Amino acid sequence: MTASTPSLVPTDRLPAEALHAAFTRAFADYVAGPFQLDLAQWPGLLARQGIDLALGRAAVDAATGDVQAFALVAPRPALSRWRLGTMGAVPEARGSGAARQLLQDLLQRACAAGMAALELEVFAQNPRAMRLYEQHGFVPRHPLRAHRLVAPEAGGATPMPAAWAQPQAAALAWLDAAAAALPDLHLQVSAPVVQALTVPWTAWQRGSAQLVVSGDRAAGLIVRSLVDHDPAQADAEVLVRALLAAHPGATVTVPALQRPDLGGEALTRLGFETEPLWQWLMRCDLR
Repeated sequence: MTASTPSLVPTDRLPAEALHAAFTRAFADYVAGPFQLDLAQWPGLLARQGIDLALGRAAVDAATGDVQAFALVAPRPALSRWRLGTMGAVPEARGSGAARQLLQDLLQRACAAGMAALELEVFAQNPRAMRLYEQHGFVPRHPLRAHRLVAPEAGGATPMPAAWAQPQAAALAWLDAAAAALPDLHLQVSAPVVQALTVPWTAWQRGSAQLVVSGDRAAGLIVRSLVDHDPAQADAEVLVRALLAAHPGATVTVPALQRPDLGGEALTRLGFETEPLWQWLMRCDLR
């Protein structure tokens, strides 16, 4: 093996400090802004992304042992898929072919494991990454938008109807069923990631829709998951309108994970602003 050819090492065999350091350097100039994460927060990030380190690989310099690039993978066994949770390269390794080597290895291993597809999210404002994925068979499937709105302050707070409140176990079961029924319901709004949240969260259901939220009026509310099976999204609209009425003056944010066809159109009708940064959900079918 030449010095320029890195070894691919399972990421569960690397010290957490080495992988965290490479991640920090790779995302220091991220399109969505520098990603600052303390080492103590690293396990929480992996849990929120559903990462299985045994499935991930890192390109490691054979001479120095330095991590040049990495691909972290989250399994989705119910869908026979793997999700490329994050892939990055340290600045000096960009253009070296390490990321391409990792992606080709991932495709080969997913095929060997009998996976039906691979999926990932990528910012539309990152054309270099999009080209790499498209060259390896990934196809844009759904836009994932971010939204924001300050709830109107007219009148007092009106509590959410108690009949809509759901125990967490019921909300997670609903999301599991939704993932099985809705093509490409992405991992970040599904049961495993919601369950891994380290902050309190609540869920409401009405008709064909479910809303999962964390935060409060003072700190702001984050919509963790909004899914409506009905294309009209009438129930999603009712749920979010009730949320706004229950928290007048609160800033409500929706990360760049919202499919327009599963609730995003309801947000637009309610006056939410669409943020300029957004993602594509991409998929590569293997069967």
